[in-house]
Amino acid sequence: TFYVDSVIFPFFNYYLKGKGEPKFAEATVFETGNNVWRFLESWPPKNVVPSDLYLREKGRLSFEAPNQTAKGSEYDEYVSDPAKPVPYTAEIRHWYNSAFPVEDQRFAWTRPDVMTYTSDVLASDVTVAGPITATLYVSTSGTDSDWIVKVIDVMPDSVVFAGRGFGSSMKMKGYQMMVRGDVMRGKFRNSMSNPEPFVPNQVTKVEFVLNDIFHTFKRGHRLMVQVQSSWFPMIDRNPQSFVDIYSATESDFQKATQRIYHTPERSSLIRIPILK
Repeated sequence: TFYVDSVIFPFFNYYLKGKGEPKFAEATVFETGNNVWRFLESWPPKNVVPSDLYLREKGRLSFEAPNQTAKGSEYDEYVSDPAKPVPYTAEIRHWYNSAFPVEDQRFAWTRPDVMTYTSDVLASDVTVAGPITATLYVSTSGTDSDWIVKVIDVMPDSVVFAGRGFGSSMKMKGYQMMVRGDVMRGKFRNSMSNPEPFVPNQVTKVEFVLNDIFHTFKRGHRLMVQVQSSWFPMIDRNPQSFVDIYSATESDFQKATQRIYHTPERSSLIRIPILK
């Protein structure tokens, strides 16, 4: 394969056998979406521009910040129930689903405890390269909460995937492919060594960095962001009360009403590094 022949073999041939030339890129990264290997001088690439994608009213995802908000639409609300957590996969199985990082997220999209924000159809390719920062203005009726952010590539009707092992082409109409997902355990939002509770129903800023990404959202696709408060059993259930999770009792696990704000003063967003 290309990776073995062009990356792995030359690397070990030089460092283990002293053969060849040490002509290695600073960063060798696979770009999903375009599905090609890139050899870069730095990581993240120097020619990226941080761009904000705002979580807007009515499930919109937009590069335009909110400039005014109609009364009654300042936030989106859902109820998070530890007894009915959002699963990390749609499959029911005894073992870990290794394909979950690219699984169709429509199983979560239909749930009332998952907030979904979708962009307009892209007029041109958008390549995101580097870390993604999520900035959420939230409140919870509890005293602790998890916040999971998933970045998703929504396929158009025309996409067909001719995958090996499927036996035939797989229609990808409307497929919601997760390209990055991460979690912030809310009690650690300000410090990993000094956990602190939420004040019930008080708007709080929660900001965290998702793992790096190198993905091209193709023209005709849409960007999507999903926000939820459980991802079971990928992460253990949060009781949604400020206790030691590992010694929590049944009574500690409480439903909580979660709100995500999207006003000019409290603009929830993700910041993505767009390659120019």
